Amino acid sequence: MPTTGEPLHVQLLGPVRAWRHDREVALGPPKQRAVFALLASRAGDVVSVEHIIDAVWGGNIPQTAANGVHTYVAGLRRVLEPQRSRRESGDLLVSAAGGYVLQTDAGAVDATLFGLRHARARQARAAGNLPEALRTAESALSLWHGEAHSGVPGPFAAMERTRLQDLRLTAVEEWAADMLEADRPVEAVTVLLGAVAEEPLREKLRWLLMTALYRCGRQAHALDVYAQTRRLLRQELGIDPGAELRTLHQQILAGRPIGPVREPGRPAEPAPPSPAAGLVLPETPRPAELPPVPRGFVGRSRELAQLRRLLTDGRQGASTPVAVVDGPAGVGKTAFALELAHQLSEHYPDGQLYVDLQGTSMQGRSLSASDALLQVLRSLGVESSRVPADLAGRAALYRSLLHGKRMLVMLDDVLSADQLRPLIPGPTCCLLSTGRQRLGGLAVRDGAHLLRLTPLGTQDALWLLRCLSGDRLRHQEAVARRLVGLSRGLPLQLRIMAETLAANRDVPLSSLGEHFAAEHGRMDRLGLGGDGSISLHTLFETAYQALPEGAARTFRLLGLFGDSPVTVSAAADLTGLDEPDVAGQLELLAGHHFLVRVGAGAYRLHELMRLYAAECAEREPLTDRSAAVARVLRGVASIA
Repeated sequence: MPTTGEPLHVQLLGPVRAWRHDREVALGPPKQRAVFALLASRAGDVVSVEHIIDAVWGGNIPQTAANGVHTYVAGLRRVLEPQRSRRESGDLLVSAAGGYVLQTDAGAVDATLFGLRHARARQARAAGNLPEALRTAESALSLWHGEAHSGVPGPFAAMERTRLQDLRLTAVEEWAADMLEADRPVEAVTVLLGAVAEEPLREKLRWLLMTALYRCGRQAHALDVYAQTRRLLRQELGIDPGAELRTLHQQILAGRPIGPVREPGRPAEPAPPSPAAGLVLPETPRPAELPPVPRGFVGRSRELAQLRRLLTDGRQGASTPVAVVDGPAGVGKTAFALELAHQLSEHYPDGQLYVDLQGTSMQGRSLSASDALLQVLRSLGVESSRVPADLAGRAALYRSLLHGKRMLVMLDDVLSADQLRPLIPGPTCCLLSTGRQRLGGLAVRDGAHLLRLTPLGTQDALWLLRCLSGDRLRHQEAVARRLVGLSRGLPLQLRIMAETLAANRDVPLSSLGEHFAAEHGRMDRLGLGGDGSISLHTLFETAYQALPEGAARTFRLLGLFGDSPVTVSAAADLTGLDEPDVAGQLELLAGHHFLVRVGAGAYRLHELMRLYAAECAEREPLTDRSAAVARVLRGVASIA
């Protein structure tokens, strides 16, 4: 329970509940509690409306979802701050940058506090302070009051239930190992019996339970646990127990003493098996799914070295190395990630998995995390009939199969952090992903390394253009530099230009140069043979269609502004919005690479995006465009 003076206390490790000033808050209907649980799990961070929609509704999004989010937020504001008037934004649940943020101390959320205490227990254990490790682990486990996010619907809650349950069982395993080392097996048995009942296929728990029973003098009971385990694994999965359990079974049969789980200065007893023991089928294939790197990859040596160093750093500990590469459309994110993945493959000898999540695909809705897990589980040799139907079950099986393996996972074209998180494997693996949006929450919450790619420099762009166009640009330095200027250093556009040059050898370079200049100015059909899948215009259009309506309108109106920097004040005049609201929309556009920050509160459209914005401005009704220009002129006149 919260202590007097705490503004807000949140329980996520059980039924979702909240208290304010020692009084419980009625959080409302299930979906409203789902919104609250999401915001509480990311206390202090802005959560966009579209992420809330995905988290609560998943793949079955009604047309009224956005209005539903606003309604639920309004309902939460009323119960969290009942004294607040309707015109006041309040202090706890505030609007910011196209979303909402719950302003409370992260330590007041029990799930966050559990993670902090678990980490401190590990630190004490590493320092050799076993009593402190036990006390801290017990205080962490005492925070649980049932199934996490209980009674809350939606894919985010399901994913968090799985993630937190796995973390809790890991903490139980570590606590039980410490109890055995402290020669307290009797107390460990009771907790381990309950944990095994919850997660019967987790062999590490059974290894610890058998050891604890045997150390209590209950040899027959320990052997019975092994027999139960073998029957269960054969019945459920058609396999036998793992090597570690079999070895322990033989030790118990022989009546050999089993000393402390960890004893410095002596050879270690067989280590507890990984959660994957017995789940990885003997015929599990070694996947090698990485597509080849596109011909002519150039540059990026500094960025490659930076991420290669970070992802192969042996000091990751229990954390999974995760890297997210973002950048504007056409900047070469996929090619860069593939080059890096191939360079890293020797560090991950158990295989490489690849999934295109189609976050910006025009062919329909992006691939869900559940569908992506189905794809990778099949790649790991799991028969379709054995794949769990729910997201939580698929994520748990995926992590178990990869436990202890050194495997690289590449996720291309990720749309959101919630789409990616269920596919983060264990710490012996590595995850590399690409996407247009900067996923800052992954860095804060999951320790991901973020890298933003920028267009190629002139020399690298010239090399790529010459490499792919054959000999068309030999001794044509001026033409080559003009084309590089038109491309703005975007590898996709350079590749389109090079292929056009190579495929039209009978057309004079001067004519092709004029064609590119005209296409550059019009921003239409900039593709090969009408193939819209590789059109730069199509890439911009898919990103634009994914914007919330308010941000899309602001972008359209920015197409009227020209090529000079736009300030928050000028954008407020242009859109007719208040400065705080338009500042949030400008930040959102910058985060999606529609704008480039050029100073405090100042932004600019790069040239290709400015041309596209001007095209989009024509979709705005003429009366609205005229009114926007009039507002800007009035603003300029008032300053003068």
